[in-house]
Amino acid sequence: MTIDRYLRLIAGALIMLSLVLAHFSDPNWLYFTAFIGLNLFQSAFTDWGPMITFLRKLGVRATAPTPNS
Repeated sequence: MTIDRYLRLIAGALIMLSLVLAHFSDPNWLYFTAFIGLNLFQSAFTDWGPMITFLRKLGVRATAPTPNS
């Protein structure tokens, strides 16, 4: 998988987790949901975000490999 796919997977999982926590625990968890959304919005324009940096340091490839024709 590429950085973009991991980013969407992790963001989606964290958003779902924070919504569950906001519903069953404390509504203040919605601030975490907003933080994730703002990071996704910002990274769409700058191609940078905290999770992108973390995934690059883990060695996740930026683009999918091209098939040999």
